[in-house]
Amino acid sequence: MTGWLGNAYLWVKAFHIIFVIFWMAGLFLLPRYLVHHQEALGTPEAVAWEKREGTLRRMILSPSMILVWLLGIALAANVGLFDGQPGLGWLHAKLLLVLALSGYHGWAVGYSKKLAKGQGNIAPRRLRMLNEIPALAAVLIVILAVVKPF
Repeated sequence: MTGWLGNAYLWVKAFHIIFVIFWMAGLFLLPRYLVHHQEALGTPEAVAWEKREGTLRRMILSPSMILVWLLGIALAANVGLFDGQPGLGWLHAKLLLVLALSGYHGWAVGYSKKLAKGQGNIAPRRLRMLNEIPALAAVLIVILAVVKPF
């Protein structure tokens, strides 16, 4: 597949996958941090969790998500998403899931900032269950991208 990316296609795809891995690593880690941060509210350890979360957001999560989106949009344009190319139902579904995962990212960052203000209000069990959303999304996204079922 060449499209408008030409010989750069495989490089763009490789870096897209690399930054997806970085983003997912951050999305697996931040919710775990949130659990520990919430449990530490009102103790000196809460400040340490706040710093860890901020570093993770600045160094890994946000830059990776931005690059995933930029490279992903280039790849989608390359396969004809914006030209009405038929047979891309899998890509529409994948983009919907990535959009939802981006929303989850925003929620986790927002909850981290809420915890920094000492305002954690999600039951620990529920917070731990919310940790599984990135894994479920990753499974579905990979299946869509590899199998292309529709």
